[in-house]
Amino acid sequence: MQPALLDSSIYVSALRNRDAAAALDRLTGQTILWLSAVVLEELYAGAREHDRRVVEQWERDIGEAGRILVPNLSDWVYAGKVLRRLADTYDYEKIGRGRLTNDALIATSAARMDIRVITANEKDFRKLAEFCSFSWQLAAL
Repeated sequence: MQPALLDSSIYVSALRNRDAAAALDRLTGQTILWLSAVVLEELYAGAREHDRRVVEQWERDIGEAGRILVPNLSDWVYAGKVLRRLADTYDYEKIGRGRLTNDALIATSAARMDIRVITANEKDFRKLAEFCSFSWQLAAL
């Protein structure tokens, strides 16, 4: 089974809803789960005080297993090229590529390691998939 990592959108749903937390367990099941350092940053940046401990536990558990995915230089370069092509195609100068940078880093680093991205953010990941070959799956909790 292909390893997977969850986008922030999935973790945020799990933090906000106990039913979503149970669905998170069902969603990941026997999958080898990775945690993107980019997702971790997003979670800490947006975590409410009572959610911070849960995020710390996710970081500890997945980190101890050696499965935190950190973008490297080639991921950053590839993400920049993907964003440039996306901007040229969709005129993202008006919309703003900045908000897509994190998602592009998640996609490019996951592609490098052949890790599937599971997200609820269909709009952005569908667009990124046009310019970056990576495995992704839409899921909602």
